Amino acid sequence: MDTDKRKAVVLLSGGLDSTTVLAIASEEGFETYALSFRYGQRHIEELEAAKKIAVELGATQHVIADINLAVFGGSALTDHSVDVPHHESVDNLGAGIPVTYVPARNTVFLSFALAWAETLASSDIFIGVNALDYSGYPDCRPEYIEAYERMANLATKAGVEGTQKLKIHTPLISLTKGQTIQRGLALGVDYSLTHSCYDPIDGCACETCDSCLLRGRGFAELGQVDPSLSATA
Repeated sequence: MDTDKRKAVVLLSGGLDSTTVLAIASEEGFETYALSFRYGQRHIEELEAAKKIAVELGATQHVIADINLAVFGGSALTDHSVDVPHHESVDNLGAGIPVTYVPARNTVFLSFALAWAETLASSDIFIGVNALDYSGYPDCRPEYIEAYERMANLATKAGVEGTQKLKIHTPLISLTKGQTIQRGLALGVDYSLTHSCYDPIDGCACETCDSCLLRGRGFAELGQVDPSLSATA
C-alpha cells in the first residue's frame, strides 16, 4: 500500500455509475475506501455486486453499513407495497420525481461517508450522481452537492479545526450514460460485474425499470450490448 496516497471514501452501490466512479478515484491516484449500504432495499443483488467490484478495483477496505430506511417507507425501493414502475421504452419515462426516489437517501449516505472520511483523515468523497441521464432525483443535482459540501465543512471537528477541507467529487455529474460507460471502459471496468436493476427477477435484470432502460440506452449509444445481460443469460 502506498502510504503517500490521499485517501478517498467512495460510495459504491454496485451499479454502473458508482463502479465507474470507484475506477476514476483509483485512476486519479486515491487510496479508495468503498462504502455500501444495507438500507432496507428490496433486493441484495447490488450488494453482492459491490463486494466483487470492491475487490476487482482494489479498494483498500469495503464497508457495508446497516441502516433501515424501510421503516419510513415512501419508496418503491424500500416498501414492497409500492410497485416498481416498468416501461416498454426509455422514451416512456416520466419527467417527474418517480416512486423509486428514496427520501433523503443521498443525504444519509453522504453523512456516513463524511463520518468515515473524518476518521480516515480524508478530505475526499466520491459519489456517482448524475444530472443528465438519471431518474429525476432531487439529491443528484449540482446545487444539492454544493450545498451539502458547504454544510459538511461546518459540521465536523476536522472542518472547524481546519485539518479537513472536504471535497465531494462528482465526476459523472454532466455525463450521459453512454459517456459514463465510455469513460469506464477506457479504465478497464468490467460492467458484467455490476447490477443496476430496481426489480430483478431471479437475480437477473428486469430490463424494463427506469434504471435498466437508462443503462440500456447508454450501451446502445455506443453500439454495444450490456455485458451484464449476457453474463446472466
